[in-house]
Amino acid sequence: MAAADYPADILQRAAGIRLIGFDVDGTLTDGRLLYGTDAHETKSFHVQDGLGLVLLRHAGIATALVTARTSTVVEQRGRELQIPHVHTGERGKLACMQKIAADMGIGMEAVAFMGDDLPDLATMRGAGLAIAPANAHAWILAEAHWITPRNGGAGAARDACDLLLYAQGKVEAILAHGEHP
Repeated sequence: MAAADYPADILQRAAGIRLIGFDVDGTLTDGRLLYGTDAHETKSFHVQDGLGLVLLRHAGIATALVTARTSTVVEQRGRELQIPHVHTGERGKLACMQKIAADMGIGMEAVAFMGDDLPDLATMRGAGLAIAPANAHAWILAEAHWITPRNGGAGAARDACDLLLYAQGKVEAILAHGEHP
């Protein structure tokens, strides 16, 4: 997508975002929970989503992973991508995002949150920009400011990252550099 492909009101909201939080299951993953016979959990992450999160970091936009599930896999992915705010086992997602924003000295109007189901609703309502993947539950789709073209775990988080990068005029510099930061 190009900047002209986004609705003007969404670009306006996205232009002021300094922090974006992501739910994990159903947003950064396809929502399936896979357990091996040894009770170890596995998750599948889309590589384009990961690069999008890295691009945001390099563009000066803070990122957070906030999930109600306790998951060493999510903690590992967060470390791998150098995400500064990784919160697993977090039932109070809105309070968590409010604390991160307060620590950064920003208001919630400068916060985006991407979620896919009921546990994300309060946080999405409290954020300046609420984003949902295309396959989010209908209740969440009805509340989102913007719905990504792709499904959770299939590039939806990258769609959200690209929106912020376009809205903040960062894409030309990324493309001029022409390689992974």
